[in-house]
Amino acid sequence: MAMVILTLNCGSSSAKYQVYDWDNKSVLASGVVERIGAEGSGITHKANGDKTEIKSPCPTHKEAIELILKTITDPKIGVISDMSVIKSVGHRVLHGGDKFTKSVVITPEVLETFRSVQDLGPLHNPANIMGIEAAQKVMPGVPQCAIMDTAWHQTMPEHNFMYAIPQEWYTKYSARRYGFHGTSFLYTAKRASVLLHKKPSETNVIICHVGNGASVCAVKDGKCYDTSMGITPLEGLVMGTRCGDLDPALPFYIMRKTGMSAEEMDKTLNKKCGLLGITGGRFSDDRDVEEAASKGDKQALLAIDMYCARLKKYVGAFMAELGRVDAIVFTAGVGERSPITRAGTLRGLEHMGIKIDLQKNEYSFTGNAETCISAPDSQVKVFVIPTDEELVMTEDAYALMKGTYDVHTNFSYSFQDPAYVNKAREEGLKKDLKKLPHLAEVIVRP
Repeated sequence: MAMVILTLNCGSSSAKYQVYDWDNKSVLASGVVERIGAEGSGITHKANGDKTEIKSPCPTHKEAIELILKTITDPKIGVISDMSVIKSVGHRVLHGGDKFTKSVVITPEVLETFRSVQDLGPLHNPANIMGIEAAQKVMPGVPQCAIMDTAWHQTMPEHNFMYAIPQEWYTKYSARRYGFHGTSFLYTAKRASVLLHKKPSETNVIICHVGNGASVCAVKDGKCYDTSMGITPLEGLVMGTRCGDLDPALPFYIMRKTGMSAEEMDKTLNKKCGLLGITGGRFSDDRDVEEAASKGDKQALLAIDMYCARLKKYVGAFMAELGRVDAIVFTAGVGERSPITRAGTLRGLEHMGIKIDLQKNEYSFTGNAETCISAPDSQVKVFVIPTDEELVMTEDAYALMKGTYDVHTNFSYSFQDPAYVNKAREEGLKKDLKKLPHLAEVIVRP
């Protein structure tokens, strides 16, 4: 009988999924249910090169999970015969506090721990919990596993995760820096080691996960040493709608001036700042900002300058922290497809041994291949590595089911093998190369 691993990433009003055939090491289907709890909800399902959109009422996550299972087992558009082939489910959980250093099988005790720390992730954790509970009801008896964004960062030393605040804020309320995008950092750190022909334990890299949400991670000896996000995903870089670093007194100043409540300020800092704020509420997507900037839009040009300057500041700071750096890595949507962001971040860092090849940088525009965009004489390599959080979730869920899983420093993933090939990406790359033949000049193989 086939062995299938299902991964779920439940947001407040959405549920993303991927169906993975473990035996053939291939993605059978992926998709998302959107507008959960609102009118117009439905599923977008991708399988066998086709995309299907179906409208269906989803008042809660339970109906969304049921819709996913109905779709993937559908006789016409489905990819599995029945649910019995699903042997494990991996759930992405944003915040595990400081309770978990690795992925875990979900027990009532684990679920209660997620509830106890949901104040630390109020936008994501309640939805993550709803997704888990819905899946447990719909698939009783199937092992459910949690893969946490925060687990990767638990190797940070105390002087990097602590805030300079009253000690009781930490002891009573768990106020400290946690970091996020951990699954992405794990994947790209391991892949960077492969490309560098080094063991993870010998690798120092700085990874820029740059999408609508964005953070930077300093990886020392294959483990997280520091990161830009804090107790929540608001700290650090300029993002699509998040402000990133600012003077903590600024919100209080504006609240006194305008009468804004704490809830209104929290929403504004998370939803109305970043690129959206700089461009006067017009653009939160990097692509829209770059298009406007190309036409001379002053606010868009400023947004790009601020965006890249904050990234550069963190790269420089983490260079100082790590000492020896083997590579700078760009990943996620913007990191993989924005030559402007990459060039703006690294320009002027030649004195630190980082020299980007601007032509190679322009050629690198794909989510289907790993590329090297540094100049031949650059002391520090610059890689663009498409992330694969779903594969990490899938392999964690499988290993937890089999009882072979361990913390990442004692565990080997399939993608750590130099001979590893992502079949779907290899097929996608063929299409990319037809459109962008120069891409072949920057692709790097282990």
